[in-house]
Amino acid sequence: MVTYKEAGVDQAGADQFVGRIKKLSHVLDESRVIGGIGLFSGLMDISDLGYKEPVLAAGTDGVGSKLEVAFTLGNHHTVGIDLVALSVNDVICCGARPLFFLDYMAVGRLDLGQGEAIVKGIVEGCRQARCALLGGETSQLPTFYRPGRYDLAGFAVGIVERSKVIDGSRVRPGDVVVGLASSGAHSNGFTLIRKIVEEQGLEYAERFDEGRTLGEELLTPMRIYVPEIMRLLEAGVDVRAVAHVTGGGIPGNLFRLLPDGVGARLEKGRWPVPKLFTKIAEWGGVSEEEMYAVFNMGLGMLVVVGGGEEERALDALAEGMVVGECTSEEGVALA
Repeated sequence: MVTYKEAGVDQAGADQFVGRIKKLSHVLDESRVIGGIGLFSGLMDISDLGYKEPVLAAGTDGVGSKLEVAFTLGNHHTVGIDLVALSVNDVICCGARPLFFLDYMAVGRLDLGQGEAIVKGIVEGCRQARCALLGGETSQLPTFYRPGRYDLAGFAVGIVERSKVIDGSRVRPGDVVVGLASSGAHSNGFTLIRKIVEEQGLEYAERFDEGRTLGEELLTPMRIYVPEIMRLLEAGVDVRAVAHVTGGGIPGNLFRLLPDGVGARLEKGRWPVPKLFTKIAEWGGVSEEEMYAVFNMGLGMLVVVGGGEEERALDALAEGMVVGECTSEEGVALA
């Protein structure tokens, strides 16, 4: 007689894993969470938040092929932070404060140590985003994934007053574009990066910069911008659009928020481009146009504020930079 465990699914291990997740999540402020992790659904009480016309915002994503680097190096902590960042950074773009996050992890065979490292990263991401880890799901799929392999997806839900939704509709020529620095490649363009690494015979273990290896540089987690954007909003800065720079690079992600008749001009010399991007272009012979269409090139978030509001915005941000302005010529130009 064949058992479920012999078929590749360890139910006892899964129960043990849930117990570990409960202990890890206790580092978060989950005063509004009802029942904690382990129920069939996550519950949150938002009655004390004081919204008059609350609107819910949701974002979902997965880490993607950056996981291949984590598999190669056996380093699984930072991808959990990436997973949270991808969704909460999208949610904050419309002015919504992230309330909670849920994750989905599919594995070949459950490795408790590996799974715990991933969840530690997820908990850290939730801590940085100031949201609750409301629950999640772990699926053991031994015929889908090889041992040691997994995939990650997740989603975040936030809340914003209807009258304060940020959607780009108020952007006008003369508005100012403020950039927030990225922490590296974040979680975009890794299919291209890995192709270049393979074709050039590069090693993830080789020294890259300031004692860090190339692998460590690539696994630097995505920066979570929730605290910075919340500071802008709480300071009363006239924020008209917020763009999370992910796939599509700077032009593609800023363009989607600009209304008809409005464009933007960004001056490339106004922000530092991390060494990683110059090396990728050099190693792979990648054109500048392609680099800006694929990678964030040093700017992980772009904020459009009303003309004359840039000083107030910079005062509220720890590391903001004026990188351009909005124009009456449609499209996003990089000068």
